[in-house]
Amino acid sequence: MSMKAVIFDLDGTLLNTLQDLAGSTNAALEQFGYPPRTLDEVRSFVGNGVRLLMLRALGIEKPEDCPDFEDIFAAFRAHYAVHSNDSTCAYPGIEELLKKLKAAGAPMAIVSNKLDPAVKQLNEIYFKDYISVAIGENEAAGVKKKPAPDTVYAALRELHVSPEQAVYVGDSEVDIATAKNANIPCMSVTWGFRDRAWLTDHGAQVLYDTPEQVWNALAEGMEGH
Repeated sequence: MSMKAVIFDLDGTLLNTLQDLAGSTNAALEQFGYPPRTLDEVRSFVGNGVRLLMLRALGIEKPEDCPDFEDIFAAFRAHYAVHSNDSTCAYPGIEELLKKLKAAGAPMAIVSNKLDPAVKQLNEIYFKDYISVAIGENEAAGVKKKPAPDTVYAALRELHVSPEQAVYVGDSEVDIATAKNANIPCMSVTWGFRDRAWLTDHGAQVLYDTPEQVWNALAEGMEGH
């Protein structure tokens, strides 16, 4: 049996993007006279897309609660388009994991709630030698963001792989729900934006502390068939 296809989340799984997300969040807030947020606050806000990130950063539930919201969100997008790679970096061990998966013949894709242009740009910078499909948030095109399974299914179609031959790797409760909705196994990792207790409380079945552990589990699964 060949290695299963692997669908990766991006932020908190492959890349540590937190510093740049916080920088753009605070640049937008401060431009309109709102107080900045701490790194830990931004960490807790991410996962459901940048629009909800900015709602949470403003402490509101819907755009109508803040007359400046659309302008603030536009300021965030403009800032992040320029600064999405100022401090961002791949987590230790990620490149080695991707090398091993590629050598084993595993099709790979990224699905993210980050804006689609940023997802494609960061994949081009960091992972183009390994990952051929990168899909971000594009609800304007009718593709629902995670935890809806739409982006996962879109990635699998591009890889020409069925859900039965795929696994999902992510660091958050959104990823757990996404994998469940797509009916594929979820490998929850602990090096990202959520800790072990949070992941367990939100339904994580198995936790992985390093990319090497992810590789070992995938390789063992391949050998077991």
